Amino acid sequence: MAAALKINGTVVRPGQRRLIELAIPDLYTHTSLNIPVQVINGRQDGPRLMVSAAVHGDEINGVEIIRRLLNLKVLDRLRGSLVAVPVVNVYGFINQSRYLPDRRDLNRSFPGSESGSLAARLAHTFLNDIVAHCTHGIDLHTGAIHRENLPQIRAYLDSEETRRMAQAFGAPVVLHSNLVDGSMRQALYERDFPIIVYEAGEALRFSEVAIRAGVQGIVSVMRDLGMLPRQKRKGKTYEPLVARNSTWVRAPQSGILRMVVPLGAQVDKGQLLGVISDPFGEREENVEATVSGIVIGRVNIPLANEGEALFHIAHFRRADGLQDRLDSFQEEMDPATDDHLPPEAPIV
Repeated sequence: MAAALKINGTVVRPGQRRLIELAIPDLYTHTSLNIPVQVINGRQDGPRLMVSAAVHGDEINGVEIIRRLLNLKVLDRLRGSLVAVPVVNVYGFINQSRYLPDRRDLNRSFPGSESGSLAARLAHTFLNDIVAHCTHGIDLHTGAIHRENLPQIRAYLDSEETRRMAQAFGAPVVLHSNLVDGSMRQALYERDFPIIVYEAGEALRFSEVAIRAGVQGIVSVMRDLGMLPRQKRKGKTYEPLVARNSTWVRAPQSGILRMVVPLGAQVDKGQLLGVISDPFGEREENVEATVSGIVIGRVNIPLANEGEALFHIAHFRRADGLQDRLDSFQEEMDPATDDHLPPEAPIV
């Protein structure tokens, strides 16, 4: 049998589902704020998985992913515990902003401190009152404002358990990502806590493909960890493509960008990605791929300043089956290819 789980003074016994509200500093209007946390404690012992979203307050795909995850009937057969935190940065979420009111990036403020800045206090609370009760983590992100990411996993692959989770998720691309000072991943790596980051879509926008892939990926990780029953996958399966490096292609001049390759395109070094020109078309420059690989991120607004990041390309030592993997993934997640009625209408 599983043990009871106690978070913020609330006891969640085996077989229970409880909503916990974790108090954080008030707004200056005297309005109280809480981080909402839903905990499902299975009847049998197992890993304790933390799934979080909106660490950047404008990255909302993860909020919808967690909503759908929590409504899955298969969770009735859960072993271990699921700790779901759909909105970590409540302040940014309210203001539709990536940042906290003090203009700090929460994901550069870990591990935080009990008596530091607002960002430091929030990071400290999250680590010590939520993550400390878990054994594994999945953090859900999107691209920044006006930037879209191909569904992908970013992880520090030198950790064996982290690498296992990254591969089990089933995203088309896994990117080895070094640890960044102040990030949640760095703070958890130092605690020997395996965590992966799912990146997909754009800030303040829903993407049905990204959401479906996120729900399916989390469930796949839970099955691999033994938290849910294993299930035979139908059809052809693909190993994720692992990239150890990635490169941003930047604007060679300021102007208006006409993009000619989509997100997910396989490109060769020197290939034309777009053309950037002044409003009169008197001065134009080509934007070309600096490496061969796949476009895993792209700016969505055509107005660019010189030096601005436009295309994010992951490059691989081997790209065998790359296009087949991407095409298969898109077909599987695209609601237009559904062969049966989904539980709820897809977001369009």
